Amino acid sequence: MQIYSENQRRLAKIIAEDATRSNWTDWKWHVRNSIKSIEGVERLLGIRFTEKERAALKNTTEKFPMAITPYYLSLIEPKDYRNDPVFMQAFPSTDELRIESHDMSDPLHEDEDSPVPGLTHRYPDRVLLHVSNTCAMYCRHCTRKRKVGDRDSIPSRDDLRLGIEYIRNTPQVRDVLLSGGDPFLLSDDMLDWLLTEIGGIEHVEVVRIGTRTPVVLPYRITDDLVEMLKKHHPLWINTHFNHPAEITASSKQALAKLANAGIPLGNQSVLLAGVNDCPRLIKVLNHKLVRNRVRPYYLYQCDLSEGLTHFRTPIGKGIEILESLRGHTSGFSIPTYVVDAPGGGGKIPLMPNYIISWTANKVVLRNYEGVITTYHEPAHYEPTYCDRECKSCNLQLREADAEEKAIGIESLLADWDDTQSLTPEENERIGRRTDAA
Repeated sequence: MQIYSENQRRLAKIIAEDATRSNWTDWKWHVRNSIKSIEGVERLLGIRFTEKERAALKNTTEKFPMAITPYYLSLIEPKDYRNDPVFMQAFPSTDELRIESHDMSDPLHEDEDSPVPGLTHRYPDRVLLHVSNTCAMYCRHCTRKRKVGDRDSIPSRDDLRLGIEYIRNTPQVRDVLLSGGDPFLLSDDMLDWLLTEIGGIEHVEVVRIGTRTPVVLPYRITDDLVEMLKKHHPLWINTHFNHPAEITASSKQALAKLANAGIPLGNQSVLLAGVNDCPRLIKVLNHKLVRNRVRPYYLYQCDLSEGLTHFRTPIGKGIEILESLRGHTSGFSIPTYVVDAPGGGGKIPLMPNYIISWTANKVVLRNYEGVITTYHEPAHYEPTYCDRECKSCNLQLREADAEEKAIGIESLLADWDDTQSLTPEENERIGRRTDAA
């Protein structure tokens, strides 16, 4: 597919009779002309819904608004739009109003793990900073659908300073993720200021940006933006391609600009029923990504957010997809399949079982072909006892440790921690002890 194809030219002329190629490649033109109504989609795609369908769809958009860039709309195949993967990710469904008993507004408890407004601190050494609630497009599978109605909320510099000061005053934070919304919907100047402020904090080692603009608004990746980003290394960018149809001439150009600027690129896909729940499709997607210097990073199990029930697959489908990748393609083409645990438990990796059994001396393993093999454990391994005194250790790390204490399973395994067990807070057996006392 070429940039400004015949179909894109046709759509641009419907939107604005005097539209030109320069309009089409201007990201601000796409934002200004974002399609936010059912009638607008009908007009541009040449499709028609019944009055009953239109009324039901409007009930959905009243709860979960719609916004589609002309570019992303141009990727839809009108002749089979109901099964089109782009259409399904961009256009509302009446199924979004089906709320199951286990669905939650904030399944990841981001708001509860927020020590200051706009910042989530879940893991010991990294934080997520919400820099905008505005997106180029409202993905129908968004885990933050609760914030989508806040269409134009862009935090001011004063708002963002609260998060920046928290990071500055929390020395264990070495990694900051800018998210939203979409950070690339901010102006270049605002992003430059933000990256300068965070980059000036001595203990921050790396900054990451999560953006879907290479997928839904690739023209946002301008030469000026890239020149600005180059000043702020080490900088990492994760994007969000879910289907091979999203990798176009325009998106390839955007990815090339970022990669040529020395920015490592990753991709976070979401496993979506009816969109990409196919082993072969995911493999093709990942191969196309790595050809464009994007490392498949995560394959997410769809979250338990309200309005996403129709997108969710069984976890078994994700395991099947991983089985089709391991051994059948390069290791760096295989993402980590994760569930972002409800209740704020963080990302839990899921994978097929490759360890069949083990003893003190042997581990029985199987490979992707079903071949069963034995790995012999070393007979004379002498572990290094860890007392947390890295500077005097024979392994010669000679670094101060940022974490003050072990957390969770690490505390049970660590030589230097005396934790004997982890007990659920409302454990009935422990409760009986307390009552008896």
